[in-house]
Amino acid sequence: MVHYGHSNQLRQARAMGDHLIVGVHTDEEIAKHKGPPVFTQEERYKMVQAIKWVDEVVPAAPYVTTLETLDKYNCDFCVHGNDITLTVDGRDTYEEVKQAGRYRECKRTQGVSTTDLVGRMLLVTKAHHSSQEMSSEYREYADSFGKCPGGRNPWTGVSQFLQTSQKIIQFASGKEPQPGETVIYVAGAFDLFHIGHVDFLEKVYGLAERPYVIAGLHFDQEVNHYKGKNYPIMNLHERTLSVLACRYVSEVVIGAPYSVTAELLDHFKVDLVCHGKTEIVPDKDGSDPYEEPKRRGIFCQVDSGNDLTTDLIVQRIIKNRLEYEARNQKKEAKELAFQEAMRRQEVQPERESDCDF
Repeated sequence: MVHYGHSNQLRQARAMGDHLIVGVHTDEEIAKHKGPPVFTQEERYKMVQAIKWVDEVVPAAPYVTTLETLDKYNCDFCVHGNDITLTVDGRDTYEEVKQAGRYRECKRTQGVSTTDLVGRMLLVTKAHHSSQEMSSEYREYADSFGKCPGGRNPWTGVSQFLQTSQKIIQFASGKEPQPGETVIYVAGAFDLFHIGHVDFLEKVYGLAERPYVIAGLHFDQEVNHYKGKNYPIMNLHERTLSVLACRYVSEVVIGAPYSVTAELLDHFKVDLVCHGKTEIVPDKDGSDPYEEPKRRGIFCQVDSGNDLTTDLIVQRIIKNRLEYEARNQKKEAKELAFQEAMRRQEVQPERESDCDF
């Protein structure tokens, strides 16, 4: 997948240098080393390119990063999170660049992983919503999902994401609309931020010469009211970071009203309100949520040309449920085995030095 945890890693990586090149693996490589990918390689190439800290994307990057790859793209060093990434036979994929001193590390984002998101989709509970207490069922799932027999490692598995004001500041542009810019407002759930959202926002961004795009994100309860089931899969805090990381978005309204009100339009001095081709669900009182912008003549429907929805992504996961559960267990077993090998390696020199005496 591509989620806000990856965006945060790319933000940190970009701060370490001047030009960030991101290598994205093919579906074949991911299937071989990790398990079935959720998004296709073409979707992932475009999604990574839409993250605002990325300068360049290298498609079909090799799964094992070598010095040859770094030299080919004129890179001084490579960056990875402080979790481990292993090949199908349990080897560290960054071994060569680490030995050459051309490896840097950034902090992994606590509380999000592909493992966790896949688990939420399969579990069909609302325990991840921002107003909900973690239920005993969710705790049990959090303790066991993707867990292989024999323990749990610190990288794969589930923990709760804790939003902070600092994290929002790090992701936000901090820029206000400037004279001559066209303020465009869009609203929605933007759940499991995906290529359908990216294509829509890119089209919206292209509607003006100097666009300033504001995305209004609905509260979890509001999304659940019009989407049902256990939607949204990502809570409001997580969706905020996902949208802020997109290069086509300038500002986010956290917990926007479902109906686009006169107050909202006046407050942000909105010039244009856009909605995609998805169904417009009436508000609780039966009214059209876009009544006011339509009355002002500033409403526009935008065809993204992409029919991917959050529902379709969830269907992909459910269809491959057994494969994903096996993927998570295999991944964790590999990581635990690697941890154990590293621990033994650390103990070994101590024993050898004891013999010297």
